[in-house]
Amino acid sequence: MTKIIIVGPASPLRGGISDFNEALAKSFYEKNIKIEIVSFSLQYPKFLFPGKTQNRTTNSQTFPFKIIPLINSINPLSWWKTAKYILSENPDIVMIRFWMPFFAPCLGIISSIIKKNNIQVIGIVDNAIAHEKRAGDNSLVNFFLKKCHHHITLSKKVKNDIKTINRNISVRALFHPIYNNYKPLTDKNSALKKLHLSDGKYILFFGLVRKYKGLDLVIRAMADEKIISQNIKLIVAGEFYESEDVYNKLINDLNLKNIIIFNEFVAHDKVPDYFSICNLVILPYKSATQSGVTQLAMNYNKPMLVTNVGGLPEIIDHRKDGYISTTEPKEISKHILDYFSDENNEIKMSDALSKKKKFYSWDHFTDEILK
Repeated sequence: MTKIIIVGPASPLRGGISDFNEALAKSFYEKNIKIEIVSFSLQYPKFLFPGKTQNRTTNSQTFPFKIIPLINSINPLSWWKTAKYILSENPDIVMIRFWMPFFAPCLGIISSIIKKNNIQVIGIVDNAIAHEKRAGDNSLVNFFLKKCHHHITLSKKVKNDIKTINRNISVRALFHPIYNNYKPLTDKNSALKKLHLSDGKYILFFGLVRKYKGLDLVIRAMADEKIISQNIKLIVAGEFYESEDVYNKLINDLNLKNIIIFNEFVAHDKVPDYFSICNLVILPYKSATQSGVTQLAMNYNKPMLVTNVGGLPEIIDHRKDGYISTTEPKEISKHILDYFSDENNEIKMSDALSKKKKFYSWDHFTDEILK
């Protein structure tokens, strides 16, 4: 029986990468592959983590595979112990998640030790070029890249980024599979009641709020007089990783009453409520590689408006199952108004998304890895 070990965050650690690793492990398990996840005992030192907590506030999930928290990202002794444990398990393949330069020394050393022992090491690279760039980032990323045999990316954009850092790296672009480890949509009236909202037209900005995600752009777009007159509202659901005051000031300066903010990390069981209410999901990013939010929206057949940056446009067919916009607020406003101009748009685009799902399945993704 083939044995695979995934190295990266997992429960009780929260976030999209943890969700991804657990879904990936589940898909391998369903293919009768022996699988486990080696996770972090310490992922980020407190002074580097901008959120309220790194762990899930509720953790009712159970998994049919082991999750072992071994890696301390700032303790080299734990890196050696982690590699030693992985070698003792004698896996056929080790898959290492990589998403920011900070983890390059830790994951690179672990990779190097495993690779020297003739075990196939594959990196799954979310980002090769950081959203917030710092001096020395490329050198750190290149250090990790060279320690694996091959790499997989979740968008063509990241593959191209890797090649700009080191053209000799073996890399293949796949795709970000659809998240299927969330509960089904809630009854809309029930969701509205839970969130203390009235029925209406809603756009959803979902996930952690960081500068590169362009929340300010969609706030400016919501100031369009026609959007206001049609009572179209924006829901912002996610924990702010920077000051909320900056956005509240912009909202007040524009005298907007059509924006509702839920500043919280949305727990798994609350996710369906937000997607049940919204008519359109918006990703007005200023820079991007790919986003798990697009795949979560696709899971729920929710049409999206994305900006033409990074890998975001790779999954959208413009005006068929969503919109691709520039980062200009006026252009974003124009697409929002076009979407809501015909109530059949939501039905047609949702149907188109449902037909596209098969390509983005975990089954397809793991088959491509095993090839």
